[in-house]
Amino acid sequence: MLKTAMLWLMATFYVVAGMMHFVAPEFYLQMMPPWLPWHAALVAISGIAEFALGVAVLIPSTQRIAAWGLIALLLAVFPANIYMAVSQVQLSYRPEWMEQPTPLQSWLRLPLQFVLIAWAWWYTRPARQSLRRIP
Repeated sequence: MLKTAMLWLMATFYVVAGMMHFVAPEFYLQMMPPWLPWHAALVAISGIAEFALGVAVLIPSTQRIAAWGLIALLLAVFPANIYMAVSQVQLSYRPEWMEQPTPLQSWLRLPLQFVLIAWAWWYTRPARQSLRRIP
């Protein structure tokens, strides 16, 4: 029950985040490390990936591969999180409700990525089958 609820929460998180890449691309563009090429294309690709993997993780036949895809995506965007922490990126384009991240918050975001990776990894494991003992 808990694993199913957490799956839906995770999937919703990625689907919404993926859509936001197209609703507010400026927010994501400012997080891009300057040494990466094609910022707009990378924001779009990561948005499509988040959306698609968020949906695919809900489908039993694609759940495991989608969870591995989410792990790969989280690792792929990790350099942007490092860039934000090291460079103390100030977010100009952010929702009104969102405060400017403090340096501490930017640094705490780094280990949070590993929590998100562990969360996705939970769904790479095959479901446990109940064992029936034959007398």
